[in-house]
Amino acid sequence: MGQRGSSWLRKTLGLQHKVKRGFDVAISASALAALWPLLAGIGIAVRLDSSGPALFVQERAGKDGQPFTILKFRTMAKGSEKGDVVVQQNDARITRLGSILRATSLDELPQLLNILKGDMSVVGPRPTLVYQVEQYDDFQRRRLEMLPGVTGWTQVNGRNSLPWPRRIELDVWYVDNWSLLLDLKILLRTLPVVLGAEGIYGAREGFEMFEQNASGQQLH
Repeated sequence: MGQRGSSWLRKTLGLQHKVKRGFDVAISASALAALWPLLAGIGIAVRLDSSGPALFVQERAGKDGQPFTILKFRTMAKGSEKGDVVVQQNDARITRLGSILRATSLDELPQLLNILKGDMSVVGPRPTLVYQVEQYDDFQRRRLEMLPGVTGWTQVNGRNSLPWPRRIELDVWYVDNWSLLLDLKILLRTLPVVLGAEGIYGAREGFEMFEQNASGQQLH
């Protein structure tokens, strides 16, 4: 491809990224305006269901590895951050309401604020823990070239049930093949995955590469 072709491609991708950001702002702002009674109700219910704050707040790695604070509704008992890193089905640390929030993915709703702020996108690789990113090799770091998302290519192809190496491969594939059309395809496939409660709980396979430095940090 010549210089003119490369310049056209950069401009086209730049325009698509601007459209993507505009879509993120429109979706997050509209959803927050429409769903604030639901968010408030869930927050109150979480506080009533078990002791502790309504929100789970944790530092995650965003685009280019830059840390940001992710927001989720708390689904586990207070103090559970000292337990196992991988959350699995029938985990005793998950609260009664937490199991429902996880099954319906309603625990992810506070991330609309992360999207509006610009830390996340609607679609992109899921944000992981900072200590994990510090152990990435060059290939794995390529998943950080785009903003992390609430849903993504990995989420509609197995979600947390996939071993970690496969999740990273799918994320890098998404980065390499990203387009607005691919994002639309992912969004259309997300609803059936959420309604079917597919891949909610994590697979331990491949996680050993991170465990020695886990320090009790959980991927809620």
